[in-house]
Amino acid sequence: MRLRALLETDALGLRLLGGDEELDRSVRGVMTTDLKDPSRYLTGGELVLTGLAWHREPEDSEPFVRILSAAGVAGLAAGEAELGAIPDDLVEACRHHRLPLFAVHETVAFATITEHVVRQVSGERAGDLAAVVDRHRRLMTSGPAGGGPEVVLDLLGSDLDLHAWVLSPTGRQIAGAGAPLPGPAGAELAGLHLAAVRSGRRAPHRVTVDGVTYSLFPIRNNGRGAVPASRDVRESVLSDWLLAVEADAGDWPAARLDLLQGVTQLIAVERDRRDAARTVRRRLAQEVLELVQAGAPPAEIAARLRVAAPVLLPGVGTAPHWQVVVARVEWDAADAPGGAGSGIAGGPVAQALLEEILVDPAVTGPDSADRIAVAHTGDEAIALVPLPALSDARPEADGSADGEASAQDPALHADALLAAVRAPLSAGLADDGRLTLGVSASVHSPEGLRGALEEARHARRVAAARPGRVCAAGHHELASHVLLLPFVPDDVRRAFTARLLDPLRDYDRRHRAELIPTLEAFLDCDGSWTRCAARLHLHVNTLRYRVGRIEQLTGRDLSRLEDKLDFFLALRMS
Repeated sequence: MRLRALLETDALGLRLLGGDEELDRSVRGVMTTDLKDPSRYLTGGELVLTGLAWHREPEDSEPFVRILSAAGVAGLAAGEAELGAIPDDLVEACRHHRLPLFAVHETVAFATITEHVVRQVSGERAGDLAAVVDRHRRLMTSGPAGGGPEVVLDLLGSDLDLHAWVLSPTGRQIAGAGAPLPGPAGAELAGLHLAAVRSGRRAPHRVTVDGVTYSLFPIRNNGRGAVPASRDVRESVLSDWLLAVEADAGDWPAARLDLLQGVTQLIAVERDRRDAARTVRRRLAQEVLELVQAGAPPAEIAARLRVAAPVLLPGVGTAPHWQVVVARVEWDAADAPGGAGSGIAGGPVAQALLEEILVDPAVTGPDSADRIAVAHTGDEAIALVPLPALSDARPEADGSADGEASAQDPALHADALLAAVRAPLSAGLADDGRLTLGVSASVHSPEGLRGALEEARHARRVAAARPGRVCAAGHHELASHVLLLPFVPDDVRRAFTARLLDPLRDYDRRHRAELIPTLEAFLDCDGSWTRCAARLHLHVNTLRYRVGRIEQLTGRDLSRLEDKLDFFLALRMS
C-alpha cells in the first residue's frame, strides 16, 4: 500500500505534518518503538509508530530521524498523547531528511493503525502471489516453443513493464522486446556478467552501464532433461546466454525473482533446442575435417562439400569459397582444484565459442549462426566457414592490405574477429584462461582445404605467442619473420636481446643519449644517413657519433648485413 492511502482513511485519525511529495512511498509493514535507536529492528519500508518517550530535549530528534531515514522506512507517525503537539524540532528533522511525518490523534490507538496496515499489506501480497502464479501459467503456455524468446520478453514488458534482452557471451543481442540495446552496451554487460560469474557472486548481478541499472541473470536449464551442471564453471561460462533486465532487482520480492528464474528456464530450453539443431552442421564439419586430415582424394572431399553447401548456404547455386578458423581455449593447471591440471576439455568449450564468434556481431537473432559448421578434436575447435563465390578481382589486386576487409571482400579477418569479442571474453577468461584464434585465407577447391587447415593452425600458434587473454592472427602474418619469432624459446629470446640491447639501455639510462630510438630509426631507414638524420632532426655528424657509440658498446658493425639483422630481430623480440 501507499502512504497516501493512510491519509484517505478517516478512521486512522492521521494528520500530515510534512513530506507531501513523498506520499507515493510503499508501506511493507508497521513497527512501534520508543527506543532512541531502533535500527536493529528495521528492514526498510515500515511505517514507524512512536509515542515520543525517547524525546527528552530538542537535540534528540535529529539522530532519531537520521537512523530511520538510513534504514529506509516509509514514514513516521508520532502520537500526541505523550507530549501533546508534535515538537517543532522533530518536524524540522523530518523535513531535512525528506521523511513523511504524521501526527496520530490521542484518541486513536496504535493497535488500530497496525491492524489496518497489516490487513492491507497482506491482501496485496496475496494478490501479487496470485498474479505471479498466473504469469507463470501464461509463460509456460506461451513460451519459446510457441514463438521463441521474444514471446517471453514481450510478456515481461506487458505484464511487469520490464525491458529485457537475451545476450550471448560476447554481448550480441539474441532476442529483445522493444528497442535494441546499443552495441557497446551489450558487450559491456556481457563482460560484467562474465566477470561476476567467474568471481563466484550470486545472481542476479546488478550493474550500471551509461547511467542505467541492469540486473543480469544467467540462462541455464536446471529442469527435467537438462544437461548436468558443470563441475567447474569454466566449462560453461564462455557459452551460456544471459538475460539483461533494465531494473534493479536488489529490492524485488522473492516472488518476482522466482518469476524471472522461470523465464530463464524457458529461454534455456529454447537454447538447448537450438543447440540440438546444430548437430547436422557439426557432423558435416567433422566428416570433412576427418577426410582432409586423412589425406582423402580431392574428389571425395568435393563430394562431401557438395552435401554441406546446401545446408550451410541455401540458395547458392555455385560452389562457395571456404575458410578455416582454428581456436583453442586453455586454462592454467595451477588454478585447478587440487592443482592437478585443469581437467577441462578445451575442444567443446572452443567449439561453442567459435559458433558464436563467427557470427556477425551486428546480426541479431538466435539463428544467425546456421551457416557455420564447427567440429572439435582434442583441445582444438575447427570451423569450416563457407563464403559466397568471390569475384575475380581480389582485394590484393587493387592494392588494399590483405588484413583489411572491404565491401567486396566477404572473407573473415582476424583483426575484426578480435575487436568484436576481446573485451567481454577476456572477463570470462579472467586470470587463468586464454583463447587463441587462427584464420586461413579463402580457398575455392577441395585441394586447398588441407593447406588452409595447416595455415590456420600456424596462425593460431603465432597468436598464442602474443601477450593477452584473447589473441588472433591471420594468414597474411605467415609470410615474414613474424612467423619465426614466436617459436624462439623465452630463455633464448631473453639472452639474445640482453646481450645486444642491455648495454645500450644502460647507457641511455645514465646519459639520456637515446641510442635505442636512434638504432630503431637507422634500421627503419635502411641505413640511410641522410633520411635517418632528417627523421630524427639531427645533424648527420651527430647521427654518426651515436651510431659509432652503439657499435663501440656492442662490438657490432652496422655496415654489415648480419649485424643489422641481429639488431632488427633483437628489437622485434624485446
